[in-house]
Amino acid sequence: MYKVLLVEDDKDIVELLEIHLKDLSCKVIKASDGLTGLEKASTQELDLIILDIMLPKMDGLEVCQKIRAQGITSPIMMLTARSEEIDKVLGLEVGADDYLTKPFSIREFIARVKAIFRRTKLIRESLDQKDPVLTFDDLSIDIDMRKVTRGGEKLDLSPKEFELLVVLASNPGKSYNRSRLLNLVWGYDFDGYQHTVNSHINRLRSKLEPDMDHPKYIITTWGVGYKFNEEL
Repeated sequence: MYKVLLVEDDKDIVELLEIHLKDLSCKVIKASDGLTGLEKASTQELDLIILDIMLPKMDGLEVCQKIRAQGITSPIMMLTARSEEIDKVLGLEVGADDYLTKPFSIREFIARVKAIFRRTKLIRESLDQKDPVLTFDDLSIDIDMRKVTRGGEKLDLSPKEFELLVVLASNPGKSYNRSRLLNLVWGYDFDGYQHTVNSHINRLRSKLEPDMDHPKYIITTWGVGYKFNEEL
């Protein structure tokens, strides 16, 4: 049984989504405001967090940001009644995995939830098949512990930064374009949002690279995208 946290203040939406989540063998934990949602997300293991943006006490974007700041890696699907592009961009930037704009069809909602569960399972299976620790020069990536150190110093990476690094470092020398990285790490082809990959790569480099002007680990392959340095 999947454990899902639903943070939504519209009772009709809560009731509708709860019915369909239970049909997917989900145990549904509910919160009607951002502060309560953050508390519940912080105190238990969850397979999915469904998070409305417009919430009392603390908005969903801030809740998402605080969840990720605590190192919680559970997938997050954000809901909003607004359709502005900035909402979607901000949701992805603060660590959301998916995004639905109200009103949405239940069929679409179910398809997205199933896709997140499927992607999470595939990532776990893929990581299980890899060496538990990847080492390059003074960089160490412990996949099981989700821990990255450089020169013995722990690097504080977000879940998406870590997943990006694992994808690239697992195949040194292989170039990935932005669309492929979006699909592998976020699980969807967010058409037009390839700049999300760029911003995450930049933040990852700022934490990883000794010299941002001359990257050692993550190399830009001009006209393609990015690769991990195969010469380390």
